[in-house]
Amino acid sequence: MLCYSWAHCGLSLSDLFKLVPEEMPYNTVEEMVSLRPVGLDTCFPFTFTSRCELTFENFTLGAGMAVTMLYIEQQDGGEESCVRCQLRGQQGALAEVLVPFSCRGEFYECESDQTYTLQEIISSPHLCSRRFRFSKKTKHGGSLVFSPIYQVQAIMHLRKNIVKFPSSLEVDVVDVTTQSQDLTFVTPLTLSEVFAQPDEAFPTTAEILEHHEGQPLFRCTWLAELHKGHPLVLHKRGSSAMVLASGIKGRNARQYFLVSQRYGGRLRRRPREFESVYELYAASTRALFLKVRVTQHSEELDEEGFLALSVGEQLEVLRCEKVKLPGGRTSQEKNNQTMEVLVCRRLQEVDDDDEVDEEEESEVVHLPLCMQSHFVEKLTDNKKYSLMDLCKAFALPLDVKVASRDAELETDPLVGFSSLRLEATTIQPMIQASLPGNPERCFEIPTHWLNMSLSFTNDPLPLAQDYHLETVTEVTDSFYCEFRKLTASDEPPPPRPPKPSSRSKPSKSSKATPSSSQPDTPCHPPKSGTISLLSGLSLNKLKSAMGSTNQLLRIQEAIS
Repeated sequence: MLCYSWAHCGLSLSDLFKLVPEEMPYNTVEEMVSLRPVGLDTCFPFTFTSRCELTFENFTLGAGMAVTMLYIEQQDGGEESCVRCQLRGQQGALAEVLVPFSCRGEFYECESDQTYTLQEIISSPHLCSRRFRFSKKTKHGGSLVFSPIYQVQAIMHLRKNIVKFPSSLEVDVVDVTTQSQDLTFVTPLTLSEVFAQPDEAFPTTAEILEHHEGQPLFRCTWLAELHKGHPLVLHKRGSSAMVLASGIKGRNARQYFLVSQRYGGRLRRRPREFESVYELYAASTRALFLKVRVTQHSEELDEEGFLALSVGEQLEVLRCEKVKLPGGRTSQEKNNQTMEVLVCRRLQEVDDDDEVDEEEESEVVHLPLCMQSHFVEKLTDNKKYSLMDLCKAFALPLDVKVASRDAELETDPLVGFSSLRLEATTIQPMIQASLPGNPERCFEIPTHWLNMSLSFTNDPLPLAQDYHLETVTEVTDSFYCEFRKLTASDEPPPPRPPKPSSRSKPSKSSKATPSSSQPDTPCHPPKSGTISLLSGLSLNKLKSAMGSTNQLLRIQEAIS
């Protein structure tokens, strides 16, 4: 590679240049010929003069007479080579003469009409040492010397980037090729660069050059083995469908797992619990026709002008709307008093032989969003699902329990949880790897979550009859937080729960009626994203933390 700096001189690749004649004389014809550029068609003809008179055969060359070299003639029989030259006699006639290489004298180069391109000049070591001028008189009149600077490209051991340095750099270089015959130049690769390799590159062996540093993101046995200098077997690369799951075992803190959808265990759905009408509404936005069972009697409904709920009743969530409330001392107060409610259909439990009136079975119940109560999801199936089938059939989040463990795993960490919450799905680029000492136990290395560098090696691949993939990886709280940041949805959060009304208490005989001005109107959108915290936080936990229901209501008012 060549680097040039001629822009400031007004040069371009299309310019033509002429040689500036040398002021120093040549002593022999052979010296003049040897200093001509080799390999250029423009090296001949070449014109020179002699300071003294010379005689060739029967021809005398006068001092100062111009002689033009035409070409070199090789003589047969080992005789001395000659240059065929052309000159003009006294009467103006042209004559040719052979001048031997050994002819001595004081010769000077004459200016020639031959032109050279910039590429021709920099390609010839001889021309690079000569002076030139522009062939056009209108351009720069001084002489020019071209000195190209070469850029040397080299690779270094354990360095990824190509090192570039100019040929003008003053540095001492020692040739150590003989002493470094056994040295193999290694190019470090990040996990993303390993993932970008073609499928034909796998399986292969590799060595860890730099292991992951920073806050821990995974709690797994194989991560402790990924240290600098340790070998690895890379089986293949690909994208893996994963599920983020969480659960609480006993009194321990919540644990988080990244579970491959190829998980071999079987799962049963678990009924979800809702400790407020608002939580029930938030869940109904993700699953239509949600059915629940009431587990806490609600007397306040009757006091507020709504139908009361009793333990054991079953409800089906229909929609959210605004309704007018009875009460108020003036007609204006009556028209302005509205409340957001969750409209549900009350279900009747009947035997197969009993007949039920359709109107009675379809009784509608209005539940204020600000009401505190307790509901349990009603599930009609006890089927065992694979994780992949669950993700296809139901919207997440979803509560499940492991019904049968994954037999491929030595220890299934998901067993023992009374309830697991499947929170989100993701597709992650993974490299399937194993340790040479235990090649049949494979694990997946997430390329976006670990900072490591590897180098491919030529070690033989270990033999293994069957491969078993670790489908469950426990992750830390830090991973969970970072994952939630990256997978945050752009959809607006569900509406905030309204504050309890401070209006006058109506009579028990009066009933709430849907607002005629805004029928079936969805709940108002949130003014901020603060309430999105409540969609994943149980109000019962806030109640236990604060100590009373009144304090809980003050928290809702502050958020609103």
